[in-house]
Amino acid sequence: MTASSYERVCYRTEQQDEHVPLSNLRSGQLGYSFGCTREGVTVQVRLVNGELDSWSREECVEAFMEPVC
Repeated sequence: MTASSYERVCYRTEQQDEHVPLSNLRSGQLGYSFGCTREGVTVQVRLVNGELDSWSREECVEAFMEPVC
């Protein structure tokens, strides 16, 4: 994701308490943001299976997923 997209995702996550849906470009995994590390330029992600991970901004993009009921 671009630097501006990263900033937007981090703002929504940290200031608006949103869990932004993300997709990992390398692995194809899907998850939701729950934090950002600005020093490392990473996003902390809760995967759809419940596991936690950290992705660099270069390896992920915002995903548009249907809500899970």
